[in-house]
Amino acid sequence: MTETRTPHPVRVDGVLDAPLSRWLWLVKWLLLVPHVVVLVALWIAWVACTVAAFFAVLVTGRYPRPLFDFSVGVLRWTWRVQYYGYSALGTDRYPPFTLDEVPGYPAAFSVAYPERMSRGLVLVKWLLALPHYLVVALFIGGGVWVGTAGWGADDVWDDGWAFGGLVPLLVVVAGVVLLFTGRYPAPVHDIVLGMDRWVLRVAAYTGLLTDTYPPFRLDLGGADPGSGPAVAAPAAAPAGAVLTGSLAGPAGAPQGAYPVRGRWTAGRVAAVVLGALLLAASTGPLAAGGALLWADTTQREDGLLWSADADVTSDRYAVTTGDLALGGEGLDWVVDDLLGTVRLRATPADPDDELFVGVGRTADVARYLDGVGHSVLDEIGGDGVPSDTVTTRDVPGSGPAAAPGDAGIWVTSAAGAGTHDLDWRPADGDWTLVLMRADGAAGVAAEVAVAAPVPGLTWIAVGLLLAGVLLAAGGTALVVLGVHRAGTASPPPGGVPAAGPPPAPVLTGGPQRR
Repeated sequence: MTETRTPHPVRVDGVLDAPLSRWLWLVKWLLLVPHVVVLVALWIAWVACTVAAFFAVLVTGRYPRPLFDFSVGVLRWTWRVQYYGYSALGTDRYPPFTLDEVPGYPAAFSVAYPERMSRGLVLVKWLLALPHYLVVALFIGGGVWVGTAGWGADDVWDDGWAFGGLVPLLVVVAGVVLLFTGRYPAPVHDIVLGMDRWVLRVAAYTGLLTDTYPPFRLDLGGADPGSGPAVAAPAAAPAGAVLTGSLAGPAGAPQGAYPVRGRWTAGRVAAVVLGALLLAASTGPLAAGGALLWADTTQREDGLLWSADADVTSDRYAVTTGDLALGGEGLDWVVDDLLGTVRLRATPADPDDELFVGVGRTADVARYLDGVGHSVLDEIGGDGVPSDTVTTRDVPGSGPAAAPGDAGIWVTSAAGAGTHDLDWRPADGDWTLVLMRADGAAGVAAEVAVAAPVPGLTWIAVGLLLAGVLLAAGGTALVVLGVHRAGTASPPPGGVPAAGPPPAPVLTGGPQRR
């Protein structure tokens, strides 16, 4: 017999158009600008409408029908834009500018109007949906954040790299496949629609449009299976009877000729999710490795990689770095094979000024500058600060007792007018770099840059690229394996009709009624 499942009040459909343009998805972001402008205004109105509906439901137990139709219309408009855009890329038909349902458009969204709603439930829906928020964050964004920069002066990560979610990641994968093959992978479309459907059900529930709690179920495919009929197992036949029609398929059909829609088991879903996460993780090392390889091959000057020029100015007698503490058993290897000899270039702001640049042990420099007014370099660049801007803190004091060239504490130094290059091989110990006027007078102004050969940069770039390729290959294999197996399950013996309702069972044989 056939058992009818209670339909979910939120229905989300998306029919995959064919054929799709290979390249149009690359510029859809630009084509959707008019819709984005309109939707910004609509969503502001939607929030106000939802607030009004909240109080209406709380007092009367009813969602005013005009407000309900508007709220559903905004979600419907949004879904059409998302389906055309980067939440599915399922159609090339431009979304219509209307809140109403458009017959024949590939994307459809509807919510059954509730005649009565719970007054108490409206107060706690946001809380009840908390488990769904975690799933939605994984599907559409906010799931991963990886820091990529060093600690700043305020002890926080300066920059970061974010992962947007499984839906945009899989859509980009489908777009790349479409670009090169001209076909959108149907299994990928099915799983993307399942995740989109989950998100929209949660949106409708938290937007107070329904009291039916969103199921923790990934309903795949273009047509919403959560609102369709469920076919129960046929009743037991009498002894000796043969059941035909429901499993055998149409008369004369070859055995096994009717495909069965694959089943998304927990293992297959886990494989797709893990594969997508590996694909997302691969973008970091691939981007970093590519950037380093580009710098290694195109940005060298006389075999050195140079920093941006930084303007260093101070009205005091010297500018120093902080304590550069170097040490460890692998220091020589790092210096010889990875970094190389460091070059510091200083150019005075006034060509007639004579500068002094020196490197000394931190303790010796501290004794020389004891009681001397100087500036300590804190940071070059930073959040919202250009890379050539230097931040310093001032230490009060008077002038030095002797010119820097007469201090006798430097392991290497250079002085004179014009541009000077100072080469220094980093060694074990605590070191400080000092920039002064050669005569020890107050007022330091120069353009400074640092360079190093970095001989190990090529290997670092290649290592990052290989790591990214391995992560991408593993992620692709898991996604393909999960999607392929879910989409090509073997039919049971005898075959099953590919579409349409099964023919009524016919009992043959067994006892005959006279």
